[in-house]
Amino acid sequence: MSHWLTDWIVPLLSTIDFTTLNGSFGKVLTGVSQVDDALKATNGTYRGTGGSGAMEGFLFAFGLIPSVMFALAMINVLEHYGALNAARKLLSVILRPLLGIPGVTGLAIIGSLQSTDVGASLTRALADEQKINAKEKEVLTMFQFSGGVMITNFFSSGAVLFTLVLASGELAVPTTIGACIGVIFIMKIVGANIMRLYLTTFPDKDEQEQQPSSTATEK
Repeated sequence: MSHWLTDWIVPLLSTIDFTTLNGSFGKVLTGVSQVDDALKATNGTYRGTGGSGAMEGFLFAFGLIPSVMFALAMINVLEHYGALNAARKLLSVILRPLLGIPGVTGLAIIGSLQSTDVGASLTRALADEQKINAKEKEVLTMFQFSGGVMITNFFSSGAVLFTLVLASGELAVPTTIGACIGVIFIMKIVGANIMRLYLTTFPDKDEQEQQPSSTATEK
């Protein structure tokens, strides 16, 4: 089973992973040092080292452009082929009772698990096209905000804790990665529903008059 997982399933899933599709910048030479009699080159990101102020902020923002462009292009292509309408009908059965949002937000939810830029850009596009109303936008935003970029952050910085071993030989973290992911995902749903309850208890009458519910468009 582990052989099929590493040789087939993981590579197959990686081909549809947003991070893989989005790619990455190349490395640039950031420093050279001498170790014994040999020169050792150090490579870094295209931003280099030592940046500050608005210049550094510009380069950081420049790095966000490809993922936002790719996400917006994806939603336009998927909309052209009717994928958003299909998602709206299929996922509304789950997302409407669970979070109170339409199924068309499914792509934004999945994208936000890997990148805040993708989730934000897709949510903005849905709001601009009036596929979701103000209340649904805020509930969706709360879902993305709590435990943001769950998959990327957890596996890049949290998963390493599962390799720690105590002096007694036992694992330092007495649980599984799947259990941690499950708790984070459940708490994201709880957080979104707290916002949903707040907006239901204290509705913004001006926004309700300006933007009718998207429930009618699901039919």
